[in-house]
Amino acid sequence: MAALDPALTVAEMRAAEQALIDGGETVASLMERAGKGAAEWVWRIAAGAPVTVLCGPGNNGGDGYVIAREVQARGGKVRVVAPLDPAGEAAIAARRSYAGPIVAGARGGLLVDALFGSGLTRPLDPVLAALLARLAASHSGAIAIDLPSGIEADSGAALNDGLPEYRLSLALGAWKRAHWLLPGMARMGERRLVNIGVTAGAEAARLIARPSLPAPARSAHKYSRGLLAVVGGAMPGAGALAARAAMHGGAGYVKLFAPRRSPATPDDLVVNDGPLDEALADPRIAALLVGPGLGRDEAAAERLAAVLAREPPCVLDADALVLLAPEMLAGRRAPLLLTPHAGEMAGLCARFGIEPHDRLAAALTLARASRAVVIAKGPDTLIAAPDGGLRFARPASSWLSTAGTGDVLAGILASRLATGQAALVAAEEAVWLHAEAARIAGAAFTASDLIEAVPAAYERCL
Repeated sequence: MAALDPALTVAEMRAAEQALIDGGETVASLMERAGKGAAEWVWRIAAGAPVTVLCGPGNNGGDGYVIAREVQARGGKVRVVAPLDPAGEAAIAARRSYAGPIVAGARGGLLVDALFGSGLTRPLDPVLAALLARLAASHSGAIAIDLPSGIEADSGAALNDGLPEYRLSLALGAWKRAHWLLPGMARMGERRLVNIGVTAGAEAARLIARPSLPAPARSAHKYSRGLLAVVGGAMPGAGALAARAAMHGGAGYVKLFAPRRSPATPDDLVVNDGPLDEALADPRIAALLVGPGLGRDEAAAERLAAVLAREPPCVLDADALVLLAPEMLAGRRAPLLLTPHAGEMAGLCARFGIEPHDRLAAALTLARASRAVVIAKGPDTLIAAPDGGLRFARPASSWLSTAGTGDVLAGILASRLATGQAALVAAEEAVWLHAEAARIAGAAFTASDLIEAVPAAYERCL
């Protein structure tokens, strides 16, 4: 995988900044670095238009004063709105360094929101919320410094109703979890990172990056690259769709175990319609996928139980997630991956006795309870591991909101697992490939179109 791109909690960000200070930086020097980096973006986006900087009392407001000073030094027209006086020494010094006007209000040009940053945990005061709304409505666009004021950094929750929408949000030092979680991220526009030297350990949550995938070795053959068994059921078409996607995901051999062959099954996909226990006894199977087209009746539950009784790493998707109960995992030690969308997640939480505070907490708790890597699918897809590991995905194409694309993701995921990748790594790779294939497929694609784009996405990782 690419280098770490951490997404930190507020506490982790404070610790990272303290580590810089312990190494010789100061709050003021970090504020200068963050403000100057953000000013580069503000200057570029403003393109000569007037800039209004809304400054709060804390370090986020201090960053705003540095931005105002730097834009003014380049010849830009700057106005600062400061409803509250700066409270800390660094913010006070930053305000003194700005020689321009402090005004009660302004109209036109670009608004820079430096009112409150990542430390906010309660709703904005009504007076401040009204001021922010009024300024946003009277400017042609807005940029948020670190986070939009009114967004909770660790959860992405909107602390106030009716918050503005932004053209750009500039993460200072590191991504915060809210940058990649709904509902907050829906208001942030484009997101860019301003580097101030922050580092984080490998255990920190991070953003999924483009993977580096190998081409097959010269000595490779279909079994050395991994045999994947896709276990279908009552609706063989969905199983065939997942298997077709898996055939492009890196595994050398994909078999579909289904009661009958779908008319849509390609000629180069091997279908085994014999007894499932006999098919599953093949010792060469490197990974299993069950769920797409499985059905939800007693026969489907029996097929799921037969899969879970086997030792290869396994992906559970679709109907398998509806049928899964905690007791079915008793004694299982092989790697397991779950791929729930919002409705499936709610059902799993109910069956596992989980009462989550939010979607992120649900995924982490389910991962621990099931001892599985959980891919919580949606507009803000995230991956949770049993040990607390957490990954965030950049938003993918909204054209993925069509039937069958989840089966495609499951197939790619199981294929990566069959190649021998660890469960969390396979999940990261599959989510990236799925999103990149959607980008390549363009607009109004079908699940079959998405599958056709997977090889091109894979090629970009070689």
